[in-house]
Amino acid sequence: MTILYVLLGLLLLGILITVHEFGHFASARLCGIPVKEFSIGFGPKIVQWKSKKHEILFSIRPIPLGGYCMFYGDTDDDPDGTVMKDDPRNYNNAPVWKRMISVFSGPLMNFVLAFVVAVGFMAAYGLVIGSPLIAEIVPGQPAELAGLQAGDEFVSVRGQDMTNADVMDVSAAIGDVSGGEEVQMTIRRNGEEMDFAILPVYDAAEERYMIGITIRQGYSDLPAGMVIPAAWNVCKEASTAILNALGKMVTTGEGLDQTSGPVGVVQLVAEQTRQGGLEVFLYLLIIISINLGLMNLLPIPGLDGSRLVFMLIEAVRRKPVEQKIEAMIHLGGYILLFGLMIYFTFKDVLKIFQG
Repeated sequence: MTILYVLLGLLLLGILITVHEFGHFASARLCGIPVKEFSIGFGPKIVQWKSKKHEILFSIRPIPLGGYCMFYGDTDDDPDGTVMKDDPRNYNNAPVWKRMISVFSGPLMNFVLAFVVAVGFMAAYGLVIGSPLIAEIVPGQPAELAGLQAGDEFVSVRGQDMTNADVMDVSAAIGDVSGGEEVQMTIRRNGEEMDFAILPVYDAAEERYMIGITIRQGYSDLPAGMVIPAAWNVCKEASTAILNALGKMVTTGEGLDQTSGPVGVVQLVAEQTRQGGLEVFLYLLIIISINLGLMNLLPIPGLDGSRLVFMLIEAVRRKPVEQKIEAMIHLGGYILLFGLMIYFTFKDVLKIFQG
């Protein structure tokens, strides 16, 4: 995969993180909750500036694996070491309903982003129909030499049914080749099904075996009045599929071996965008944005869902959970999440070198 597609993968992560953190930031400001610092990325600051009017520190950092919207009172002390519990700016002194809005708005903005992109996707491309097609054939490459043509519709690849599949399914099936083994596929041309056996060649620039095709999805145009309902259905179906996958992962462990960290996500976006172009990039943006929103709402210490649970308890009891206890629980969650990130990153990097 080329550096361009890797950068597109990083761009996608950056967009999702920025939108998520902006949800926290904007809702807090609208609720009158002062923001101490707003940062995109982790690591040493690249750019930093301070709003003189609102005294908010903005920063951009080089590692696009997260970000944060920091409030006054997130720690017991301010930078000068002065206890801030009675400071009117202290986040914990804001009404609990305002704090709940500020926390929920991060995942909410991921859902909003997914829906807006889905609307644009449906307006630009329309509704997915049939199976993916070959958009272009690279001259002199195995696909052309084998007799494939632009417009050929995939029926099966390596024994996997591609009827009503998407570009990512076809790309994954073709790319699931090590050592340049033959790719068996059936295509449909002018209503007739044809079998092909294509031997990939190794592309040194891409560092992978390729057959020399670009894939696109088959679409049908949508009337203007159907764009929004179709976008809603895409988001609803994606949410249902993600929740079902999460449920299976928790109850039976199914899918744990396919779980990836940020490196794996960047690799997936890079490879799939290289195969399918802008439409696949936008589709992945929709899916991953919904996934990020749902994951953040899980009641796992350190995530937004856990903070909402503590605030809900506070709203019912009319008394907050002791801050030190909550801080310890969130700290444990951060350590767990950080450990998982290291594990999945190591696994993703290892998979790249093994591939």
